[in-house]
Amino acid sequence: MEILIKELNRILEKDQIAENEPLGRHTTFRVGGPADLYLAPKESQLSSVLKLLSEYGVPVTVIGNGSNLLIGDKGIRGAVIEIGGQMSEISVEGTRITAKAGALLVKAAQKALENGLSGMEFASGIPGSVGGAMVMNAGAYGGEMKDITESVKILQKDGKVRRLTKEEIGFSYRGSVLSRKDYLALEATFCLTEADPAQIRQKMEELKERRLSKQPLEYPSAGSTFKRPDGYFAGKLIMDAGLAGFSVGGAQVSKKHCGFVINHKGATAADILAVIRHVQKAVKERFGVDLQTEVKLLGEF
Repeated sequence: MEILIKELNRILEKDQIAENEPLGRHTTFRVGGPADLYLAPKESQLSSVLKLLSEYGVPVTVIGNGSNLLIGDKGIRGAVIEIGGQMSEISVEGTRITAKAGALLVKAAQKALENGLSGMEFASGIPGSVGGAMVMNAGAYGGEMKDITESVKILQKDGKVRRLTKEEIGFSYRGSVLSRKDYLALEATFCLTEADPAQIRQKMEELKERRLSKQPLEYPSAGSTFKRPDGYFAGKLIMDAGLAGFSVGGAQVSKKHCGFVINHKGATAADILAVIRHVQKAVKERFGVDLQTEVKLLGEF
C-alpha cells in the first residue's frame, strides 16, 4: 500500500488522497465505515489512476454524491474513487447543457434556469450528481433523465472513451447500460427548450414546496428507499402495513413519508439495513409484494 500511495502521489495532489477515510462524510445517510483508500481525481487523472490501481490488483468502487448509497459500517476494501468537485464544470451552448459527471443536478438545474432553459425543473431538488443520475436514470415528479439526455461521454474498462447516444444509454426504470456494463460516466449533454425564466422558477418553487411538505428533508436519508413496485406505491404499502415510525436503533421509517427510511438519531448502517429488511418482510407477508431497494448497498456490513 505504501508503494502504491507513492505512485498515486505522482498523479494526484495530497488533498486528493486519503487513507481510512470515513465514508459517512460522503453519503447523504451520513453512515458508512472507512475506505482503505479514498481518491478524488480530476478527469485528466482518471485513466492513469484506474490503470495504476489495476496494475496493483486493487478493487475499485466509484461513487458520486453518495445520495443513493448505504455503505456498511465496516467500510469498503480497496479504493473508493469519488467523482465529485474535481469534475463539476457545467457549460451552456444554445439549448444544450453539458455537465461533468461530478456536477450536482441542482447546480445543472440552476444553470438551466439562469439561461432560460426548461426541462430540468424536476431535477432541481434531486441531491445526486450528474454521473449517478446517468447510472440510475434519476427522476422525480414525472420527469426522468431519459427525457432530457442527448448523450453521455463514458470511460470503458479498457480505458477507451466513448460517447453514447440516448438510444445506446438504454435507460430503464432506475437503471441504464452504465450500471449493467460498469461504464464510468464522464459527462452528459442535455437537450432543453427555451422558456420564460419566471415560469421555470415558479415550477421549481412549486416542486420545492411539495418536497418540503411531503418528504422528511430534515433528516439524513437516501431519498426514496424502495423502487416503485408495479401497480403499487411503496410508501402506501409500508404505511398500510402499519410500519410508519418503525425503528431499529437510530433508523426509522419516516412518519412523514413511509417510502423514506431515515437516520433519525445516530443510526448505523446496520440499523438502517435492519429497518429495510423488516419492511421488505412485512410487506411481502401482508401484501405479497416484493419491495426492491432503490438505494444501493455497498461495502461490508
